[in-house]
Amino acid sequence: MKRDDRRFNLRIAPVVVALALASALASFAVFTGFTPIVPTDAVVVDVFLADGIIALVLFGLVAAEAWKLLAAWRTKQAGARLHAYIVGLFSITAAVPAVIMAVVGAVALERGLYPGFVDDVGSFIGETTAAGKLIRSKQCDSLQRDADLTALDLSRARIGYGDRKFFQNFFDSRVQSLGFTTAVIMNANGAVTEKVDTGQPLQVVTPNAAVLDEVRRGEQVCYRPDNGRTFVAMRSMPTFDNSFLYVARPLDPFTIGFQQHAEEITRAFLNFDLHRKSIQVAFIVMYGLLAAIMLLSAIWLGLSFANLLVAPIRRLIDATDQVSSGNLYVQVPIRRSEGDLARLGETFNKMISELRLQQNRLIAARETIDARRLFTEAVLSGVPAAVIGVDAKGDVTVVNASAQKLLDLADPAGTPAVGRSLGTAVPELSGLLSETRGGRQRLQQGQVTLSRAGRERTFNVRVASELSGKAERNSVVTLDDITDLVSAQRTSAWADVARRIAHEIKNPLTPIQLSAERLKRRYSKVITEGRDVFDQCTDTIIRQVEDMKRMVDEFSSFARMPKALLAEDDLAKCVAQVAFLMRVGNPEIVLDEELPAEPLVARFDRRLLSQALTNIVKNATEGVAAHMASLPPDEREPGRVAVSLHRAADGQAVIDVVDNGKGFPTENRQRLLEPYMTTRAEGTGLGLAIVAKILEDHGGGIELLDAPGHRGARVRLHFPIDPPARADAAPASGSLAEKA
Repeated sequence: MKRDDRRFNLRIAPVVVALALASALASFAVFTGFTPIVPTDAVVVDVFLADGIIALVLFGLVAAEAWKLLAAWRTKQAGARLHAYIVGLFSITAAVPAVIMAVVGAVALERGLYPGFVDDVGSFIGETTAAGKLIRSKQCDSLQRDADLTALDLSRARIGYGDRKFFQNFFDSRVQSLGFTTAVIMNANGAVTEKVDTGQPLQVVTPNAAVLDEVRRGEQVCYRPDNGRTFVAMRSMPTFDNSFLYVARPLDPFTIGFQQHAEEITRAFLNFDLHRKSIQVAFIVMYGLLAAIMLLSAIWLGLSFANLLVAPIRRLIDATDQVSSGNLYVQVPIRRSEGDLARLGETFNKMISELRLQQNRLIAARETIDARRLFTEAVLSGVPAAVIGVDAKGDVTVVNASAQKLLDLADPAGTPAVGRSLGTAVPELSGLLSETRGGRQRLQQGQVTLSRAGRERTFNVRVASELSGKAERNSVVTLDDITDLVSAQRTSAWADVARRIAHEIKNPLTPIQLSAERLKRRYSKVITEGRDVFDQCTDTIIRQVEDMKRMVDEFSSFARMPKALLAEDDLAKCVAQVAFLMRVGNPEIVLDEELPAEPLVARFDRRLLSQALTNIVKNATEGVAAHMASLPPDEREPGRVAVSLHRAADGQAVIDVVDNGKGFPTENRQRLLEPYMTTRAEGTGLGLAIVAKILEDHGGGIELLDAPGHRGARVRLHFPIDPPARADAAPASGSLAEKA
């Protein structure tokens, strides 16, 4: 329906505009007299009505287009602002000249119809008419005066009236001397009684009764009979029996023409002055209608031009909006009649086609890259080694899950490592990275020891840079956790050493002990001098041999640990028993326990785990006692050891032993788990190593941490509640060698 209305407007509007322009030109021609049509009042009214109707129709078309433009502006349609600007420009361009011409026309019409000297002209015309009347009045006065003199002379010559010849001659002489063309004496009925022959035909116009009455009353009478070319004067003559003197004298032709012309001009001026306002209103109305028609026609032309100009631009804007929303399949309709704008549409369509092609290529490339990225991420997520990608600036770009877990890359504020500098995330690796970038070798290797959350781990580091001629290159840092491998190597080496020592030392110890005992039994009664010294020496030999045998037994126990036999048991009860025995054996130490209320059933070797936990608690009590003994008396506090057991979210059983002793050293803390590494003078360095081996056989581990508040030590033992079945069959004696 809207399309049909638009087509109708496109068809009818040009006809209305053409008709309006033709009507305006015809109206102008009629008013200016260029046509045979006389601009009478009826014609003027008809022309005004026709122009007004056409102007109203044209105004309706313009108003409809303006309403559409306003609706487009309000709804913020594409190109509405440009459309409004163009229409406004055309309207102003058409309106300003029309207003200027209206002002100029009004002023010119006012000055043309009523110039400044029109009052003087009116006065002059009035005075001219008065002058004509004055001339006539003077001539009448002269004629009346001459008539009075003639009547007086004839009244005096009444005595000689009997002498007809004398009277006639006297009458003739007076008439000739005064220049009368007609001179008669008539009675009261208007009949001529005496006349003078002037040589011209006698022309006597009998006066009407009104004139005769005025003469009888003795009034002077002067008039122009039938507006002729002569003045007639009448005078009563009482001496001649109620008779009248009738004289006539011709008027000056100039006087007659001047008077008539002055009267005609006066009438014309009065008529003009009377209708001047009406003429001004008529011209203003005519000009207003013509200006309105021209203005509305110009506005409609501006709207039509704006529609033709904005329509393709609006289509381009709509298409651009669709492109911005992601639709690259939009096409702009091409109309050859639009000229360069059609070419712009063709260029736009070609551009969109090219963008669509490039987008498809980019999508395909992105899918390929995503597939490779997913494959790389899958590979990296399955790699146990820590992998870190570093860009040319030294910022971390890629971190796999192993690196995030092993290196604890998040800073204390919780900021992820990606995007941060490698020197900030892992300061220990900055030196090796700098060597790789500064040198010519593409691959650099080394070992670093990292301490995270109180744990020391040893890593084998490889830094590989990309093959590029650029000074700044991306790098990949790979870290393999070799802490357990190094520990296993050392433990295996120490186990081998322990076996050799046990074998080489234990053999002569028994003969030495037996010999010393035999010497003591045989010669203790014989020796009388220095027996105390003899007994003390033999006792010392026997005691030292016992100590050496105990040490050899520990070496043997470490070298050949018994196999862990896993079985389901209550772990909480096992921990409670160890805590009870240690509390009884160390009454001076406050030993707290925090165990679950319900039994915690797990698969473990009760004897080995009890041995490991007893060793840890024993170390804690000895460490607390030694630390308190080293403090001044006023700074000492009760020694405390807390044993807790809980089940972690990942299914691990976690046993924490926390004391308020001296705590573990910051450096080389992890090496305390290696054989023969101890910080106590009386320690052998095998206790923690044996505990670590027991927990390893259970599929768990041991962690040396700081107590809460960094006052004291915390040892954490953890192992799976339900470890794999193969852990039962793993021989302890060969595991270290196999790892090494």
